[in-house]
Amino acid sequence: TIRSFTQNGQLVISIRDNGTGINEEEQQKIFLPNFSTKTSGMGMGLAIVKNIVESAGGDIRFETEENIGTTFFINFPIANNA
Repeated sequence: TIRSFTQNGQLVISIRDNGTGINEEEQQKIFLPNFSTKTSGMGMGLAIVKNIVESAGGDIRFETEENIGTTFFINFPIANNA
């Protein structure tokens, strides 16, 4: 499920799945380059996303529950063009 909304002067994009969640050990590593839980791939995806989001003045975080799923939240400041 993907949603977008504004909150406290920021655009928030949430991306939610209904997977197995992220265990506590992996939560500490999720944004590190070369970290992956898969047998293929380079483990760069979330590290690159974090870099792009932060370069644009935003931030990314997640909430997870094992056996229920994970929601990522990406926040960007809303420019005031007035």
